[in-house]
Amino acid sequence: MIRFNDYFNDWLYGKNGYYSNYKQIGKEGDFFTSVSTSSFFGGTIANKLIDSIEKNIIPKNTTLVEIGAHHGYLFADIIQFIYTLKPELLNTLNFAIVERFENLQTQQKKYIQESFGDIIKLKHYNDISEVKLETAFIVANEIFDAFACDLVYTNKDGILQNAIVDNHKIKFEDCSDLKLLEHCEKYNIEKGEVCLDYKNFVEILCKNIQSFEFITFDYGDKYPRNDFSTRVYEKHNVYPIFEEEINLKQLFKKSDITYDVHFNYLQDLFEEQNIKKASFNTQLKFLVEFGILDLLEILKVNVDENTYLRETQKVKVLLEPTGMGDRFKVLNITK
Repeated sequence: MIRFNDYFNDWLYGKNGYYSNYKQIGKEGDFFTSVSTSSFFGGTIANKLIDSIEKNIIPKNTTLVEIGAHHGYLFADIIQFIYTLKPELLNTLNFAIVERFENLQTQQKKYIQESFGDIIKLKHYNDISEVKLETAFIVANEIFDAFACDLVYTNKDGILQNAIVDNHKIKFEDCSDLKLLEHCEKYNIEKGEVCLDYKNFVEILCKNIQSFEFITFDYGDKYPRNDFSTRVYEKHNVYPIFEEEINLKQLFKKSDITYDVHFNYLQDLFEEQNIKKASFNTQLKFLVEFGILDLLEILKVNVDENTYLRETQKVKVLLEPTGMGDRFKVLNITK
């Protein structure tokens, strides 16, 4: 028997874990992301970076850092739009990716080299603890929902229990972890996911980088739902973790496992580091605020109508209020 937190971690990052090898994302993979939907997602982040430089929030020689870049598509989209909108910045900016898996680093280097040749000097870090910079613009797309979590549940006697896994079967036992108990009491969590590892990540980030802008996108909401959101994605099928028909043994390490992020807790962790400049929003509002529609207007005057309409349809998927636009949330932190 192992704690669900360890089971989750082994599923994604253990030997032959789901993320230890390159996986397709999009139509041919297990799930879609905003990155696989439209390059204008990265374009809007590029626009935000340029805006922050022009407002002296970050300097023009800052380092663009992506945490967990997968193939490198988002990173390349951001660079391509910087080249289109403010090409002189490519002479001053620095570029880095945090990636724990060597084979994915190789994939990323290859893709960036194929896309930009020797123009981009890319540095890799194996872990966030290695990133020690004076200034950075940090992008993290869907990383917090891949941190291993605990599952907690308050039984009919009012006792908080946490999940353990025995031969791929989930059971609950009385919780004896004081930190977990304190966290659930603080945020009034009776049922759902808890990840205490966010704290270490935030502390390292704030300690090692003197000033930064940090933007993260993820499934989730500001407050906990007090329900289980853990689910498995396999070939665009979604299996809630407690669905009766789910076969965890069969899905283990061969599919993606994820859950909704508790953003209020994440923001509190930054505030504990005396960082007060934080904004929380839906993906829809963030992308519109930072110019995705303006970028489409630029496209309109430079391409034929069919190309413009195709890109507009893709952007609509990013902004759809009943889909990605509201389902994904954005936390923007400035130190």
